[in-house]
Amino acid sequence: MTVKEAMRTGAEGAHGIKGAESAHRVRGTGGSGAEGEQASPDTSSATVATVAAGRAAQELGLRRNEFELAVHLGLIAVTAGPGGRPRVHDREIARLRDDPGFPDGLAERVRTVGTAEGAALLGIVPARFTRLARAGCFSPVTFYLNRYRAVVWLYLADELASFAVREPELLAGRTPLGMRTMLEAGGDRRARNWRNQRIDRLLKRTDDPWAQAAVEASALDSAHLAEVVEDPYERAYLARVRPEPVFGRPGSVAARETMGELMLADDPDEILWRRINLTLALDLAREARPAPRPGDDPGTRTAPRPAPIPRSAPPLPVPAAEEAAPQLSSSAGVPPSGAREPGGKRLLARLGWRRRGDG
Repeated sequence: MTVKEAMRTGAEGAHGIKGAESAHRVRGTGGSGAEGEQASPDTSSATVATVAAGRAAQELGLRRNEFELAVHLGLIAVTAGPGGRPRVHDREIARLRDDPGFPDGLAERVRTVGTAEGAALLGIVPARFTRLARAGCFSPVTFYLNRYRAVVWLYLADELASFAVREPELLAGRTPLGMRTMLEAGGDRRARNWRNQRIDRLLKRTDDPWAQAAVEASALDSAHLAEVVEDPYERAYLARVRPEPVFGRPGSVAARETMGELMLADDPDEILWRRINLTLALDLAREARPAPRPGDDPGTRTAPRPAPIPRSAPPLPVPAAEEAAPQLSSSAGVPPSGAREPGGKRLLARLGWRRRGDG
């Protein structure tokens, strides 16, 4: 569907797009919906026929990068094969091929565009497209490095079409004052939104509380991490159990370095929210089991409890730039319930807030 066709459907069409997307993702993930999804171990998986990722991409009519993005988005469920290499069940391929829109429907859902093509898709100039992206109106789904080693963000064409239906007034006329003020101050939410979506997908990939805490920790640099997680054995354990995407690992050294930089929160309010989320996730992980230490019996110390403890609340969303100040002041005044350690330190003290204020 083109943007013009989507816009003619009005609000009802927008609801249909979002509903179809949600339903498709639920079906595509098999209930998991995670980045680089890896299906849970299944005792019967050894007896079910699977194919390699390259063969699966060929049978689904996708290029390899499109297939990897579909896995990243949770549209295709994969399982671990010999050596940890991802494989796809024959029944998963059959399910996707049986979709009425196959093959064009699946390919369209993973079609990505850069700034020039995205602007043409929305019927606006590239400069306005960039301003909307920097303001966080839509989020990049992936990136690559050009020959000058500059980050080039890519966006889902399907998401841009939905945005055009949802916010047609932003495609023409003057930019809203709040957005204009943020942009004039140099604001750019592209990396932050990409980071937030990546973390959300990795959180959905696992139910293990330590792995979820490790995902939250991945957005903090070593200095902030050491302030929140003072125990070096816990930090080592977080590094060991952190889930990684099945696909999407950059090949070149420059790309890996850029990925490492983009993964780290770089705005003060985002850093604070990530520290809060990590602190709360650690509370749940420590209740489930302690981190292993040298000499511990793995069978008695690191084994999870028979009944896993569910996450009591979803991670706190990263607030928008214009809403950050009031939200932070309210959270600073009233620590979340259950945020005390046995030593009686409150949440903000555990985050290093008190030490920074005294210094």
